[in-house]
Amino acid sequence: MMIHASRLAVLVAAFAVGSANADEVQVAVAANFTAPIQAIAADFQKDTGHTLVASYGATGQFYTQIKNGAPFEVFLSADDTTPQKLENEGDTVKGSRFTYALGTLALWSAKEGYVDAKGDVLKKNAFQHLSIANPKAAPYGLAATQVLAKEGLTEQVKAKLVEGQNITQAFQFVSTGNAELGFVALSQIYKDGKVSQGSAWIVPASLHDPIKQDAVILNKGKDSAAAKALVEYLKGPKAAAVIKSYGYEL
Repeated sequence: MMIHASRLAVLVAAFAVGSANADEVQVAVAANFTAPIQAIAADFQKDTGHTLVASYGATGQFYTQIKNGAPFEVFLSADDTTPQKLENEGDTVKGSRFTYALGTLALWSAKEGYVDAKGDVLKKNAFQHLSIANPKAAPYGLAATQVLAKEGLTEQVKAKLVEGQNITQAFQFVSTGNAELGFVALSQIYKDGKVSQGSAWIVPASLHDPIKQDAVILNKGKDSAAAKALVEYLKGPKAAAVIKSYGYEL
């Protein structure tokens, strides 16, 4: 019995050590990065033992939640200004901020052949509804308004805009047919080097400010091994391959 008890004690101790080393990390993820982070999370858990628990939403909304004490340890933003603002306000771990992706905007319709390769469908103005994300909370929504301004179409389409709280909702308005077309993140419609559904105009980067997406460890993740491991993992080759496969630049 003593031998069995000793073996049991060793097994319990080993399990305790394993549990201590494998941790959860709570991550606030910009809605445009939903598909890539879901793919990365599986590899991250397999390779590190840590579990990534993600919440998805608009960057501006996450800023408010973080300031109000939300339990996030890592923030994957859709811009670089919000993480920098949090850094300036003392809410992040110094030196942890970095750019994990450069986003691409696309004008998209769920209908094949509806959106032409140059986006001339916008100028023809034959549609009833154009979906965008809230430009005050979502960087992709702000980029969409910049494109409309540069193309001289702001007033022309103003009455036709359907605004989603974030880029996921903007995408849903188009995918469900509530809007004929809309500005979405390329990552939502792109896989393995091509647009995977409907028709799209990949918007030239020159038509809007760069969508530089930064990640940062928040103060609640200061002592988290899983938070540090995730940030390092996002800089590695496996994550980079996934990120690029969804149409982002690095």
